[in-house]
Amino acid sequence: MASVLELIEAASAQMQAAGLAFGQGTTNAWDEAVWLVLWKLGLPLDDLDNAGPLPVSEDQAQAVQQLIQTRISTRQPAAYLTQEAWLQGVPFFVDQRSIVPRSFIAELIADASIDPWLHTHTLRALDLCTGNGSLAVLAAMAWPELEVDAADVSPAALEVAAVNLHRHDLESRIRLITSDGMASVQGPYDLILCNPPYVNARSMADLPPEFLAEPALALDGNTQGQLDGMDFVRPLLNSLRSHPERYLNPQGVLVLEIGNEREHFDSAFPEMEVVWLETSAGFDQVMLITREALLK
Repeated sequence: MASVLELIEAASAQMQAAGLAFGQGTTNAWDEAVWLVLWKLGLPLDDLDNAGPLPVSEDQAQAVQQLIQTRISTRQPAAYLTQEAWLQGVPFFVDQRSIVPRSFIAELIADASIDPWLHTHTLRALDLCTGNGSLAVLAAMAWPELEVDAADVSPAALEVAAVNLHRHDLESRIRLITSDGMASVQGPYDLILCNPPYVNARSMADLPPEFLAEPALALDGNTQGQLDGMDFVRPLLNSLRSHPERYLNPQGVLVLEIGNEREHFDSAFPEMEVVWLETSAGFDQVMLITREALLK
């Protein structure tokens, strides 16, 4: 009779040998094997030390093996198979209607890195490109005084977000809005969080199957014909600059994630004064831009 730990070791080896891509909740085969095996067995995901030695029946082992084979054969992200993802220790429902939540902005909310730019009158926030609503939920949890608008161009993604608002009992504080960029939101806001589609054209062409399983609308930053991934960011910043009184209060700030596209951002906005915020991926993934800097 195998143990839980032995199943995890076998699953990790299988996924590693299959050349799977990671980065959607986990970064390596071992962590993903721990997640999938413990989830399938109904064991706590954060207690491998106690779960590892437990014996596993033949039926349980077969069920785990079937899940691992599904992960390998379909190349679906693990979160789509479990329909759950965790961000900063908070569980979220997710399926193919939205990308798997993994924004580095979640770290900045949790470690209070954004707090120095907030003030006593910070009462309204916008989570633009909200996807499954995870950043809106984390913001509402971190700052109980905030009323949050969560906007996305995809009605299907907002259906997923609605599940998470209900799950975390935040339907009274978070409003879902269908909006193409800033077109239908109702500012002004004190804080705008945005993890937009920003992947450049070359990187889009090289995405592994796991990432191609996600909605391209949430990843592809080249929908207006450019190649640098900035096709959402350009009109966003133009809107904020053109109508600051409509979208940002005088002390308002924008927290914008651009992933590995700093070179392209700097090229597209060479004069923009931004504050790069430190995340676990370094100092070039997420920036903060004040209203004052936008108007210079």
